[in-house]
Amino acid sequence: MPSPFPGMDPYLEGKEWHSFHIEVSAAITHHLIPKLRPKYYARTIPRFISATLEIGIKKREVYPDVGVVLRETSPAWVEGQTAVAPEPVQLVTAVPTEIPHYVVEVVDRENQELVTSIEVLSPANKRGKGYSDYLEKRDRILQSRVHLIEIDWLRHGRRIPMIDPLPDAPYFVFLSRVETRPIIDVWPIQITSRLPTVPVPLLAGDEDVLLDLQAVFTAVYDILDYGSILDYTRAPEIGLEGDTAVIAATLLQQAGISSVRGP
Repeated sequence: MPSPFPGMDPYLEGKEWHSFHIEVSAAITHHLIPKLRPKYYARTIPRFISATLEIGIKKREVYPDVGVVLRETSPAWVEGQTAVAPEPVQLVTAVPTEIPHYVVEVVDRENQELVTSIEVLSPANKRGKGYSDYLEKRDRILQSRVHLIEIDWLRHGRRIPMIDPLPDAPYFVFLSRVETRPIIDVWPIQITSRLPTVPVPLLAGDEDVLLDLQAVFTAVYDILDYGSILDYTRAPEIGLEGDTAVIAATLLQQAGISSVRGP
């Protein structure tokens, strides 16, 4: 079963995102390799993002301060009375964790130099410490001679920093060419739109190669059989709002899926 959405599928933004991120990064690499020969090659490189796992904390019993207990139980200190230290309470805290993240790198074969970095952003890239760490890495790239493509197929979380306001859209692709910074190319993607074909810039004097993101997405969707895994009769885990929710419901109805229940 094909996706009922013409481009990015919002039902992939939930628990299936991690597997999707791995496979779509690898598929981008496979898509580009034949186009890059013989001067360049592409590889899917693992990176690790430091993020805080936000675990729900159980409600704890409140133990008052020892001094407060003594004042409540006895108006004055009684000689020989022994203060009892409270027992520790075991709770769950939020802890930093290393989350795997995959980057597609296009490399000049002769000099073994990175030419273009392609990032499919993950939730950890877009919040908390993971966001600030990503911006540090991004700044280093933007100050180098490396082109940068950023694919943001997540509606929640912080966008990349911009001076000009971004158009109103749930998804984006950003291309920062070495020669044109700080001006970048931006593809706003609506939920009703196919994914774009974007140029992948190479070294000066070499023509761009084309990355057909819709072809990549469709291949991954079909190979992983998401059509039989995702439950389109329920609302997506990452909720849709306003006009986007109405449009999504219409697309589902057109695909013969009419019963959308709560998550």
